[in-house]
Formats: sequence, structure tokens, C-alpha cells
Amino acid sequence: MKRSMETESPYRLTLLVCLAEILGLSSIATFPALLPDFQRIWNLSHTQAGWISAAYYGGYMLSVPVLAGITDRFDARKIMGAGVFLGILTAAGYAALASGFWSALLFRFFAGISLAGIYMPGLKVVSDHTEGRLQSRFVSFYTASFSIGASLSYLMAGEVSAAFGWRTAFAAAALITAPALGILLVYVPAAKTGGPGEGDIFQGFKIVFRSRRTMAYVLAYAAHMWELFSLRSWIVAFLVFSLRLQPPGAWVISPTQVAFWVNLIGLPASIGGNELARRFGRPKVIQAVMIASALLGASIGFTAAMPYLLVVFLVTLYGITVTADSASLTAGAVSAAPRGYRGATLAVHSTLGFGAAFLGPLSIGPVLDLFNGRVLAWGLGFVVMAGGCALGPFFLNRLGARTDGD
Repeated sequence: MKRSMETESPYRLTLLVCLAEILGLSSIATFPALLPDFQRIWNLSHTQAGWISAAYYGGYMLSVPVLAGITDRFDARKIMGAGVFLGILTAAGYAALASGFWSALLFRFFAGISLAGIYMPGLKVVSDHTEGRLQSRFVSFYTASFSIGASLSYLMAGEVSAAFGWRTAFAAAALITAPALGILLVYVPAAKTGGPGEGDIFQGFKIVFRSRRTMAYVLAYAAHMWELFSLRSWIVAFLVFSLRLQPPGAWVISPTQVAFWVNLIGLPASIGGNELARRFGRPKVIQAVMIASALLGASIGFTAAMPYLLVVFLVTLYGITVTADSASLTAGAVSAAPRGYRGATLAVHSTLGFGAAFLGPLSIGPVLDLFNGRVLAWGLGFVVMAGGCALGPFFLNRLGARTDGD
């Protein structure tokens, strides 16, 4: 039986919603984890592979304005459950029916719609039940849990595919996603609805767009998402390329295992970055992290031919910088949301963020094809990847995000 909103511990509720989120993300990295295999099996160019990766975030971008925006009026928990159910169907459909570029593109597009139903509605549930001084911390736990779900998705895809094939990897993702439905329906209470944001959803968007402080965090988040999801889409392909340049007998660890570690390390990085932001000022910390991440990212692609251990170390370090601002940016947007328009704020925040997540991975493929997948190609690809992040500090300064407490 569901507990009431009044008696539910915010720690317990946040843990449950985070667990549902992690399970719901089981298929998020299955395609990028196996991208080199699909390029070989289906004879995909880098540009085509980029389109399939981007289709996931395209589905998210097109559907999240509605699915997150209506959470001011409808129970976000039920929307999250619908997203989980669609995730099960799309992963199972990919396992059974995907056979080439167009079918893969279609299934990944609908999988992105599933993510739109899961991620921001889940954040609405958490933020509604954790009002007050520590809300930023609970929000950071939820956003950081995304890294757990993504990292486990990489690991599972690589290990299951190596043992049983890629179709089984997608089928396993569908099975692992299923328990999230039970968690949401049985243990998580309804989210808040009503208030000033109960009117026209587009009117809510206009109010959010007029808030300079809110949009400072939203646009900086978009710059962050360009970099983050470009890395998540191409990290395995880059590591496979680096392995081909290593001498015989070189120290080797599976690219999907490295991707698992790099994404998992985003959990403490994101939470730690938010704690630093609470102590030293959110805009100041975010800007420092984004500048450091852009500088590091712009250099990584040129190191592909260096010793693999060094490449793995640099990618791991990049995994820290690329996620250290994540929770702080989302917590900033939540705290800056116009009163009564938190759902609309999260919709705008996520739409622009995942719009950048759609364009980022898509922009890397043509660069790799243009320069024929050489070290220079990967070097320039990472420059494009990191270049988006460099805009974040500009938005925070230009729109006047002030130092704020929690």
C-alpha cells in the first residue's frame, strides 16, 4: 500500500524513485555500447551511426515539453510509469525486429520518448516531496543516479552481447526495466498538482523564458548536455579505435567496461560538484568546472595513439569534469523556477538540454567521416564535443545567474 505524502520519508522516497530511474534506464546505452558491432553488421557509416544515436535524444526532445510540462497538472508518478512501460516495449521490439538503419532509428526514437516520460517526471516527484533547505541535495541524488543507470547499461550490454549476442542484450534490458513499474505503482506516492501552473501549458513556457535567472541555468545545461551525450554516444567507438592503434601485447580492458566506469564515476562527481556549489556558490563552481572540462575534452581525441592506459586515464578524468556540473545545473534550474511553474521549468530545461544532446552526437559523425576516422578526425570530433560546453560560462554570466544559497 502506498504511503501518504505526509508520512513518506524524503530519503526513502528519493531512494525509491532513484531505483526506478536506474532500472528504467537499462536500455539507454545498449546501442552506443554496441555501436562498433552495428557499424560492422549493418555497414553503417559514422554519420548513420550518429543519426541512430541522436534519434534517441530527438524522441526525448520532441516529447518532453508535453510529458514534463503537464506534470504541473497531472500526477508525475503515473507519467513516469508510462515512460517505463514504453521503455520495455521499445527494448523488446529492438531485440526482436531491428534489422538495419531505419528500423534501429525508429526503435531508438521511441526509446527516447520513453526516457522523456521517466527522467523529468521523476525529478518532479522528488522535488515535490523534498521542499526546503536540503532539496538541492535530493535533486543531486536523483540526477546523479542517471549515471548509475547509464553505466550499468554499458556494462550489461557489453557483457551480455559478448556471451549471447546483441539481441539478447536488448531483451535483457527490457526484463530489467520491468520492476520499475512495480516500484512506482506500489511504493511511490502521487506528486503534487495544481497551483498557478495549472493553466495553459504554453503560457507556463512563456513565463519560464522570461525569467533570466532560470534561463541562465537552462542554457548552461544545454551546453553541458551537448558535451555529455556526445561523449556517451561515442566513447566506446573512440576506445575501440584507440585499441586498434596499440602494439601487440598492450594492456587492454574492454571499451564497454571503461564506459561503465567512466559513467559510474559521474555519480560522486555530480553529487560532489553540487556540494561544492552549495558551499562556494553555484555559478562560480559551475563555470570553473565547465572551463576545465572544455579544455580537457578538446585534447583527448588527439591522444588516441598514445598508450591505452593513458587514454583510459584521460577519459576517466574527462568523465569527472563532464558530470561535475550536472546536478548543480539542474538544482539551479529547480531553485530558480518561477513559483508554481516547476513542471514548465523542467520541461523547458529538458527540452533545450536534450535538444543539444540530439545535435551533439549528430555533429560528431560527419567530422569522423570527413577525415576518414583517423586520429585527426577523433581529435577534431572531441574539439566539437567540448566546444559546446565552453558556451556554458557565457550564458551564466550574460543572463546574470547570481550566487544563491539553498
